Amino acid sequence: MRRVLFRSHLPGTGAKMKTPAPVHAWDIVLVLLSLLLAILQTTTAQKNGINIYSLTVDSKVSSRFAHTVVTSRVVNRADTVQEATFQMELPKKAFITNFSMIIDGVTYPGNIKEKSVAQKKYSAAVSRGESAGLVQATGRKTEKFQVSVSVAPAAKVTFELVYEELLSRRLGAYELLLQIHPQQLVKHLQMDVHIFEPQGISFLETESTFMTNELAKALTTFQNQTKAHIQFKPTLSQQQISPEQQDTVLNGNFIIRYDVNRTSSGGSIQIENGYFVHYFAPEGLSTLSKNVIFVIDKSGSMSGRKIQQTQEALLKILDDLRPYDQFNLISFSGEATQWKPQLVPASAENVKEAKSYVAGIQAQGGTNINDAMLMAVQLLERANREELLPARSVTLIVLLTDGDPTVGETNPSRIQKNVQEAIDGQYSLFCLGFGFDVSYAFLEKLALDNGGLARRIYEDSDSALQLQDFYQEVANPLLTSVAFEYPSNAVEAVTQDHFRLFFKGSELVVAGKLRDQSPDILSARVRGQLNLEDITFVTESSVAEQEEAFRSPKYIFHSFMERLWAYLTIQQLLEQMVSTKSDAEKQALEARALSLSLNYSFVTPLTSMVITKPEGQEQSEVAEKPVENESRHRNVYSGPALFGTHSMRDRMSRITASVSSAISVPDQASRDLDIRIKETTTTAPPPAPIQAPSVILPLPGQSENQLCVDLKHSQGLLNLLSDPGQGVEVTGHYEMGKAKFMWIDVTFKNPQLQVRASPEHVVVTRNRRNSAYKWKETLYSVVSGLKMTMDKAGLLLLSSPDRVTIGLLSWDGPGEGLRLLLRDVDRFSSHVNGTLGQFYQDVLWGPPAAADDSKRTLRVQGRDHSATRELKLDYQEAPPGKEIFCWSVEL
Repeated sequence: MRRVLFRSHLPGTGAKMKTPAPVHAWDIVLVLLSLLLAILQTTTAQKNGINIYSLTVDSKVSSRFAHTVVTSRVVNRADTVQEATFQMELPKKAFITNFSMIIDGVTYPGNIKEKSVAQKKYSAAVSRGESAGLVQATGRKTEKFQVSVSVAPAAKVTFELVYEELLSRRLGAYELLLQIHPQQLVKHLQMDVHIFEPQGISFLETESTFMTNELAKALTTFQNQTKAHIQFKPTLSQQQISPEQQDTVLNGNFIIRYDVNRTSSGGSIQIENGYFVHYFAPEGLSTLSKNVIFVIDKSGSMSGRKIQQTQEALLKILDDLRPYDQFNLISFSGEATQWKPQLVPASAENVKEAKSYVAGIQAQGGTNINDAMLMAVQLLERANREELLPARSVTLIVLLTDGDPTVGETNPSRIQKNVQEAIDGQYSLFCLGFGFDVSYAFLEKLALDNGGLARRIYEDSDSALQLQDFYQEVANPLLTSVAFEYPSNAVEAVTQDHFRLFFKGSELVVAGKLRDQSPDILSARVRGQLNLEDITFVTESSVAEQEEAFRSPKYIFHSFMERLWAYLTIQQLLEQMVSTKSDAEKQALEARALSLSLNYSFVTPLTSMVITKPEGQEQSEVAEKPVENESRHRNVYSGPALFGTHSMRDRMSRITASVSSAISVPDQASRDLDIRIKETTTTAPPPAPIQAPSVILPLPGQSENQLCVDLKHSQGLLNLLSDPGQGVEVTGHYEMGKAKFMWIDVTFKNPQLQVRASPEHVVVTRNRRNSAYKWKETLYSVVSGLKMTMDKAGLLLLSSPDRVTIGLLSWDGPGEGLRLLLRDVDRFSSHVNGTLGQFYQDVLWGPPAAADDSKRTLRVQGRDHSATRELKLDYQEAPPGKEIFCWSVEL
């Protein structure tokens, strides 16, 4: 026990005052808590000066094109002028189309102008950095829009932000991402998402990182064949963290994923207001054989976690290669080294040998990208000359690097030129930039010049999963040389209509304008190459029928297809600007993209939005579209925000700092206070902590209703639980030396879904798509009737009305590690089996031992197990857990 003694002297004298009674540390803590509470109450009052009384998010998705309107209404309830800050995180692929503020009945709009004009006209605002602060990259998928305005006492302000995006199909699903973070309770908070897909909605699922069971009551989903409506309208009490706490629980992402039905022609032509869009994603095609070379950076900057995650991802990717694929590996630092002198088939033996090579890669040295890339191309050219590349196979080069070139040829332009000349349009190059020390613009041009794309890999616990996900997107090529053909008298202004590759789970999109005298039926032919033959898909669409289908005002917004066409055209023009070599051509592309951006009011990399403010405040601010490479070396904002005043977290850090300085020990020069800490120790050793068992099993129909199972004699891969009747299987990898699970997998047959729990995170895999969640990160997801929830304590529950509930937990109490729990075990079928499943077959308890009634025998499937009544920790309770008595069995 510690005691803190205070001894005080009068400054400047030798007179001693009477020594007061000892003051315990808890007395100081109580004083500090009172002080902290007072500060917090003051801070909360300041924070609540700006009150959000209404916040609505309305998103209409018409044929994959999303139009989202965010409206926030606030009032200043303080007696003085307060600053209101509107914040919204929106998807990176989205274009802002409008922003306005209504203050005292006067509307202050945002005006979109050419970037150079805006910068000249408002150079004073730009020079003060206001342009950089309005829109900035904040995360992997989002950008933050922010604007502030001064609000007079009792005055009201309405903020409205509008943005649009075309949802891309990735690994078999479209994804709409919405951010919700009001930072305070809101009287009227409502989110509405309307989806209209003429092809028909094949599946729809929602996921949230803030949803609780109470909030889930405010979520409703309606769906028929072609339409869906998702509404979220929580009450004030549902928004609260708890009845005692007035802070909001709403803080995070709301995600909607869905897909549409496919026709035998593989395509759908949709027409609205004189414009058309052609979606193409045929089903049932066989995967083409591929030749792939992985070019892996092993320079010194890749050392540590980066190279470990790269190795982890490559080991999984190698497992996913098909036997008829060919592959090779090139690793490089200052020099490049190839694993084999030529491409080899992805046989079990070759894959095993490649894994050994990958596991032995060590990071050191410089970065010679040029030589490594030319080595890869030379290897492919030699294979081509020797006719080792199968006819109609697809050849891919995948480059992974984390830094700029430092050895050999280091000029980025010359490297790009060398690689493009070497590849000469024969192969596709995909570039992965690991972290922010690499020039993304360099990698993007390198990829686009050679028929591929670039992707940034973010340094995080799930970097290996990001690599695997990217590979999954390109792992299954279905068609090559895809060309869209339309009657020349029917359409004009058509977007890109030739594509080098089509991959499984993706979608090709072509849009255009109907000519004035176009026929009543719009027909299209899509030609492509399969493994052994050419194929042609024919699609026809009635103009009148399609126009009629899009007349429902509730689910669409007028002329959305024209805006979709403009959006897609601008995105493709911006990509062409990156890859073109001619300055004249680049200027022509830029002029066209700029004209479209201004005509359709899109904030793109070529335009800026000038935001006017009331007189007496900063007269203008400039919002610009960030580009991917601008986020290099930047400390990105980590928390999502929809609307709020200054961050409470910032205030808390300042409060903490003040408290720390208030209780710091004075130096020798100050004689006012002398703090001495005395330790009293005991010689008795502390009792051994009570341990949490590996698994706690409830046993239905038994008087001894809890069984604590410890894995003492089990090692390696274990079939923990398998129930064909339930369509569920649970496996795990247990290390006896560490006395813990390294991972636990839960696999469902319907829906086809796998959940892997490791000490670092939880990974949910569906349709080859991985989603990673950190422990204690709130999660609420519903997939085809299967509900996945995770609370702040880190308990992940997988449940559905007719299934056993399976729980996973990363326990950080005594005996820390992964834990498994089961609920609703009476739902097991008679076919359940496995290391744990056996306890749900015929279980017979023997009588208590004569000498010790805390010991019994448990007979399971003809085998006897010794069971001992012991005190254990129930890990289903938050640490430190709850002490329980249960029958302990060792397996």
